[in-house]
Amino acid sequence: MSASTHLPDSCGPGDVYTAMCPCRDMLDLLANKWSALAIGALEDGPQRFGELRRQLQGISPKVLSASLKRLEEHDLVIRTVYAEVPPRVEYALTDLGRSAAVPLAALRDWVEDNVTTH
Repeated sequence: MSASTHLPDSCGPGDVYTAMCPCRDMLDLLANKWSALAIGALEDGPQRFGELRRQLQGISPKVLSASLKRLEEHDLVIRTVYAEVPPRVEYALTDLGRSAAVPLAALRDWVEDNVTTH
């Protein structure tokens, strides 16, 4: 799904609850803990894999790789490989990813304001 992709006319308000609505895949992606945290981590700018892994404490390399790949497949993250020795790879939010970061940041703020830790 790219930034210019629109949902089909058959998926209107309230249709997200139907099994065939493509919104479900995007909601599943954004509701995933590691995807949401990776988007938040990339709000400050491009980062390398190792930097993201250190920032997202508790994530395994395999899960981070899969999360970034899925975010890239949905045009939320772009992966840039630089022709250097050794090769350097950076991940950054796309315009669509930056727009998704807004409601995720609002949710993070809401949690910080309203949810107490045990």
